[in-house]
Amino acid sequence: MPDDITPEPIISVLMPCYNAGETLDETMLSLLGQTLSEFEVVAVDDGSEDSTSEKLSKWSEQDSRVRVITIAHAGIIPALNNGMEACRSHLVARMDADDVAHPERLERQAAFLEENPEVAVVGSLVEGFPRDGVREGFQIYLDWLNKLVDHEAITRDIFIESPLAHPSVAFRRRRVEALGGYQEHGWAEDYDLWLRLYLEGARFEKIPEILLYWREHPQRLTRTDSRYSVENFLRAKAKYLMQGPLVDRDAVIVWGAGQMGRRLSKHLVREEAPLAAFVDIDPNKVGRLRRGAPIIPPEELKEWWGRYANPVILAAVGSRGARYLIRENLSSRGLREGIDWWAVA
Repeated sequence: MPDDITPEPIISVLMPCYNAGETLDETMLSLLGQTLSEFEVVAVDDGSEDSTSEKLSKWSEQDSRVRVITIAHAGIIPALNNGMEACRSHLVARMDADDVAHPERLERQAAFLEENPEVAVVGSLVEGFPRDGVREGFQIYLDWLNKLVDHEAITRDIFIESPLAHPSVAFRRRRVEALGGYQEHGWAEDYDLWLRLYLEGARFEKIPEILLYWREHPQRLTRTDSRYSVENFLRAKAKYLMQGPLVDRDAVIVWGAGQMGRRLSKHLVREEAPLAAFVDIDPNKVGRLRRGAPIIPPEELKEWWGRYANPVILAAVGSRGARYLIRENLSSRGLREGIDWWAVA
């Protein structure tokens, strides 16, 4: 039946595909087995060179809800924007061609967005698979990710790491299009979008249940594409910190003069942030200069804080457990997270 007389789907699944032949069938089975039936899959074949094209053609012939767009290989951002332009619903669910959706995922997320018009993006908890292939670092990230369920927690930690698993989210298409869709800045396209939405005042939530099974494998873009490197994440943080939390600040104090603080401060200085000082507990660092700013002990923080009219602290210590201790320390001083200070590592 032609598109011009078929009803608008409740939700469109946006799924870029590149050389996904080995996993595509499992992904499609999970989508076409959803409890919600009024949806479409917009699959963008990004110039695949394996069996992806043939498999997508087969699925589209079997089920009219599957629509295939074929483009010359251009990468994930053009694939996402081409696919989003073709989505017919005002709600879009992201999906990758190697993951598996819970049977109720689309029904739950579409209903949540319809019932909560103030929410722009809804994610879910995620589980890595296959279990024996999930690396320790990925599992640590998943554990952190799954603790961020409501808007307050998601936005509190948004400058630490991407707080939403991209293939787990559903969003309002017009909100994303109004910000220019997915954009190329040399860093992760999803993290960039969350930060732009955050600065625009968007509300984020998660359904506190596992609705996506996220495949771990060595070929994931986060492992093979330099845009997902720590250095490029730091570049993104510096850019959007300057457009949000650091606007009109007259001093930036970085808590942490170690590797993470050093790397972040490099990008902050490039963005012309007013770097005033570093805080560190290491006596071997205290008293030295870093990027022209003194390294001070925590007990001198109050005095330095009082020197400025509108200072801010960025906690940039990457060691495990340090964020909790810093959060306790700054809270005991009456400093408010998300107003006076931000965790960025």
